[in-house]
Amino acid sequence: MSISSIGSQSSSAIQTLVQMRAQLNELQRQMSTGLKSDTYAGLGLGRGLSIGLRAQISAVNAYSDTITSVGTRISIAQTALQRVGAIGNATRSTILQANAAGTSAGTLQATARTSLDELIGLLNTQSGDRYLFSGRDTDTPAVASITDILDGQGARAGLKQIISERQQADLGTAGTGRLTITAPTATSVSIGDEASPFGIKLSSVSSTLSNVATGLGGTPSTLTVDFTGVPNDGETLTLRVTLPDGSTENITMTATTKSPPGDGQFTIGASDADTAANFQSALTSTIEKFAKTSLTAASAVQASNEFFNADVNNPPLRVDGPPFDSATGLVSGTAANTVVWYTGDAATDSARGTATAQIDRSLSVNYGVRANEEGIRDIVKSVATLAAVSINPTSANAADLGAALNRRLTGTLSNNDGGQTVMDIQAELAGAQTSMAAAKGRHQQTEATVGDFLQQIAGVTNEEVAAQILALQTRMEASMQTTAMLFQTSLVNYLR
Repeated sequence: MSISSIGSQSSSAIQTLVQMRAQLNELQRQMSTGLKSDTYAGLGLGRGLSIGLRAQISAVNAYSDTITSVGTRISIAQTALQRVGAIGNATRSTILQANAAGTSAGTLQATARTSLDELIGLLNTQSGDRYLFSGRDTDTPAVASITDILDGQGARAGLKQIISERQQADLGTAGTGRLTITAPTATSVSIGDEASPFGIKLSSVSSTLSNVATGLGGTPSTLTVDFTGVPNDGETLTLRVTLPDGSTENITMTATTKSPPGDGQFTIGASDADTAANFQSALTSTIEKFAKTSLTAASAVQASNEFFNADVNNPPLRVDGPPFDSATGLVSGTAANTVVWYTGDAATDSARGTATAQIDRSLSVNYGVRANEEGIRDIVKSVATLAAVSINPTSANAADLGAALNRRLTGTLSNNDGGQTVMDIQAELAGAQTSMAAAKGRHQQTEATVGDFLQQIAGVTNEEVAAQILALQTRMEASMQTTAMLFQTSLVNYLR
């Protein structure tokens, strides 16, 4: 009769207990982590799919992070643009109210300077370390300082100097807007403009004057008014002229029997020669006043156009002087002698395309902005022009000059040319925001779906693990009791 070794049986039982203890540790790890395994190898056939699902979730999270970051930038830009548009509207309203109430030009100028200072601050807005209105040059402020823009910096001319030089050139040495008014004969008057880009240009003429012949032609243009007799009281001659900013206005001369005549009138003389002399004198006075009001305002607007339409690649055009009142052409400024107001990216492609964000595998949004876009530039230009033009309140022409300037600036602020507005820029950015919101919703849904699938492959439920632990504990208790009984067994007990 053979008896098997009790020691070998005990060793086997102990090994079983060790294995069960290791299994218990693994179940406890699953309970604490919620994962079937801490390595992909432990997932068996599901490891490849698990890796792919985790990569998909990682990509979705990266897109979501991009959406959050870009969304913050766009929201900040939208807030700044909202205020830029509000300043433009407020400036237009202030001008209109000032015209109605007769507010002094000095008050308007001070208000405009404050508004310009705020505009510059808004356009130099940052989100983190990025300047939002500089296009691709995100590490560069978009706009020069208000002092540099208006007053210049050292040898570099600012807007005020450029406006002054242009006004001198447009007024000319005689102060008649470069028009030459002469009397070829005792009964005729001649008005001629210049071939230079400065001053008043003759466009057309219409007349109801009796006994008067008119003719306009030539290059440069010359108008001849020939008196063959005397006109009747109330009859008119209207000269349509083009100003430096491209606007057109009428200069109307009305025949009257009054002496002295009123503004825009000439006295009918006893003869055609007397009437021609009166017409020449009255026309000269009318054009001189017109030059100090409408022409001066148009000149300031055109100088401002040239200043604000420029960038680092195309500096502003300058009057080729000194002397400026007899200059005959324009020259390009340089970075050494002229301030460039916009200092950001100056490429000519779409501003929105200067900043792009990938928000999905096959979807990106463009959200760049340049401060020199038309909608923004028109507001900055109008406010800066109002701040830069100095109107002497004691001048007899102050009210008319202010009205002529204000009329042009309100036209620009009202977008009379139908060009881009700040709201257009906001709408395009809002489109990007809408796309990002939709993409974010899809990402959240994808993450939830993929996460649930991944949980089925790599995850465990606390209930399932708890049940396994409970069953294992029961088995371990039974095994330990059996092992204890084996250790208590002896040959004597066995033989009994």
